[in-house]
Amino acid sequence: MAAFAHSAPCWVDVQLPDLEAGKRFYGELFGWTFRPGEEVERGGPGVDALSGGKLVAALAAKQDGRMPTAWGIYFATDDIAATVTRIRQTGGQVITEPVRVGSAGVLAQAADPGGAVFGLWQAGERSGFQKQNEPGSFCWTEVYTRQKDRVDSFYERVFGFRGTDLGAAGMGDSGGGESGTREPGTTEAGTGEPGTGESETPETPETPESPESETPEPETPESGPVESGIGGSGADMPGADFRMWSPAGTEPGPDTAIGGRSVITDAFPAEMPSYFLNYFAVADCDATAEAGVHLGGRVSVPPFDIPYGRMAVLHDNQGAEFAVLQPPVSR
Repeated sequence: MAAFAHSAPCWVDVQLPDLEAGKRFYGELFGWTFRPGEEVERGGPGVDALSGGKLVAALAAKQDGRMPTAWGIYFATDDIAATVTRIRQTGGQVITEPVRVGSAGVLAQAADPGGAVFGLWQAGERSGFQKQNEPGSFCWTEVYTRQKDRVDSFYERVFGFRGTDLGAAGMGDSGGGESGTREPGTTEAGTGEPGTGESETPETPETPESPESETPEPETPESGPVESGIGGSGADMPGADFRMWSPAGTEPGPDTAIGGRSVITDAFPAEMPSYFLNYFAVADCDATAEAGVHLGGRVSVPPFDIPYGRMAVLHDNQGAEFAVLQPPVSR
């Protein structure tokens, strides 16, 4: 199976209090089927999610109620030990030291200087997604932070990302790369299989955390999060402070970006943590949002149009947040 390029998003998983309820929700919402997944040495039961018979994600049962109910993103690395060292040297924090997941590969978890948690995956027999950028599969990721300068420098040094800033007119301005904007969810990463559905997060006050489902919602109108780039693609708003990232060795711009960075403004509660928002492609954004509500979830940002299609932000029936994106219709 083809390996993912170094630093490419290669896997997502979600930690849930009730694994069976999660299977029902995502099985109905995305048409996923499930099979027993790999288990990390310190982890618990989990299942791999498949779309059309191809691996797209994993669901894991939380073993500690203090752990956040959240979707996590993993970036591919060809040398996890070296990447962990760079994370420490660049102001990040290693949460889970590299741990082998059988013959599948090796994983680790870390937090950037702003506290957003992400995973690393060094492939063994399993590489990552077998399907992406198609309905029912991962298509884009964005980190939301209050410390943009430290965070930009961190990811560019750790992963070699090259940045493209979104300008006031909705066009790209130089930010470590060429001009251009990027359609969320059109990555060019390879295909393969993931390592695990297990994801650990920090459990002590001094350790950064990914957002819990109990994170307070901002006391603003529904349009507020969109205008500020929170709970929606920062690339959609003219004048948004948004940076797109392209992998090292590529020409920065719309054809190579694999994710982005947006800013949490002072309009939101100080206790709102930095976090990654992960997107799944869907055929019909409005129908998916409606189905999510019927299945016991909720819509935090209703469907709206962006230059790259139509999107919405949802929480599942246990509080985990994710976004859905319906690509534009080709003419």
